[in-house]
Amino acid sequence: MLLTALVFFLILTILIFVHELGHFTVARAIGVAVEEFGFGLPPRIWGKKIGGTVYSVNALPIGGFVKLAGEDEDEELHGQKRLNLAKQGLTFKKYFWARSKKERSAILIAGVAMNFLVAVGITSYLLTQGVHEPSGRVHIERVIVGSPAEQAGLKAKDVITAVDITKITLDVRPAQPIRVPQDLIGFVKVHAGERIVLTVVRDEKPLMVALVPRKDYPRGEGPMGVAISDLERKTYSFSEAPVAAVRINLVRGKEMLVSIGRMLWRLITLQPVGSEVAGPIGIARVTGEAVKFGWKAVLEFMSILSLNLAVLNILPIPALDGGRLAFVFLEKLLGRRLKPAFEKSTHQIGMIVLLLLILLISLNDIMRLARGG
Repeated sequence: MLLTALVFFLILTILIFVHELGHFTVARAIGVAVEEFGFGLPPRIWGKKIGGTVYSVNALPIGGFVKLAGEDEDEELHGQKRLNLAKQGLTFKKYFWARSKKERSAILIAGVAMNFLVAVGITSYLLTQGVHEPSGRVHIERVIVGSPAEQAGLKAKDVITAVDITKITLDVRPAQPIRVPQDLIGFVKVHAGERIVLTVVRDEKPLMVALVPRKDYPRGEGPMGVAISDLERKTYSFSEAPVAAVRINLVRGKEMLVSIGRMLWRLITLQPVGSEVAGPIGIARVTGEAVKFGWKAVLEFMSILSLNLAVLNILPIPALDGGRLAFVFLEKLLGRRLKPAFEKSTHQIGMIVLLLLILLISLNDIMRLARGG
């Protein structure tokens, strides 16, 4: 339990730090002053000012923030502030509101980009260590003693390329190719009790093997008595891994968006959200499961969680980066900026809604744990 808690806290700390570091770094590079770099959400527990920025630790350990100079100031103050700064010989360019729409968008997107890069980086490393992925061919992993497969002479590592039934007519139809496990499973299910012929490759040599799949068989053995898979271990080179990692994370990101869409629809229509939705408690539980499988599983989980943070934050939801970015797009469409007071109130309401949603999901996690689910 203690190890799980430490790993969970470490993962969240790293991912939040990286996200906020993205905002911080791009803001500084553009020339926008950062007033506060906070871990967690207020109230503040501790803070120290270094180089014009307050670095703080806050009471609610469920996020983090970067407070930019002038981020939520009233538009009416801008003109007067510019005049006062000009009189003092100071520049107003250090304020967020004074930067162009492209510069503000770059600052807002930076956190999402950093989380995506972390996901890609971790995935790239894991690919160089070797991963199991679909190969387009089916091989035998295990042959059960006394099964039709063993009696027919099938062995582990045999690759099954095609299957057919014994011809007793002038049927000239070709054998069915086997590319995924379901091809063989479906064929055997239809022809259980009949004599079938498998085309097998063993030690790079093809051979034909005939057997009769059972209609009745011990639980867990299947009609043939074999365990099959189309997953094979592949190790990527350091040049191949990043490209493959970007592709993998783009596919995962699309799946996450679809899942979020389904969850929102269930919430709107007052349906149960299901077990695939998890809050901090549920995520901590998954962390514990990953720890059991070793450090590679923890890294894989960290990669998925980092991508999940990127996907969530880019959504146009008030209080999130995507919500703030939406106001920049509205400014572009309308030709003027919406009142900062209205934008600030919208984000505050959005934050309250998000906190309530996290609370409800956490209660769902607790009830699921109590049920042993």
